[in-house]
Amino acid sequence: MKGNAGWQKTLGLTNWPVLRKTLVALLGGLILLVGLVLIVLPGPAFLVLPLGLAILASEFVWARGLVRLGKKLWAKTRGWRRKIGVVRQ
Repeated sequence: MKGNAGWQKTLGLTNWPVLRKTLVALLGGLILLVGLVLIVLPGPAFLVLPLGLAILASEFVWARGLVRLGKKLWAKTRGWRRKIGVVRQ
């Protein structure tokens, strides 16, 4: 939580860890749910889903793992696309 101290201090949530975790879970979960709905409906699901996960990753270890996995998969995909010549270097 080293990188999160700024916004937590600004909102006065440093002394309220349960409230902070609840707010992050509600906000991140809601954004993640909207992203899942946008997979089916027209909309920018590929932007909303990582945003929801990033918010959840600020408090939850399981979400950090998903963010790391997404970064690895993205890097692997970019390497593969460069290899077959879809993306110029």
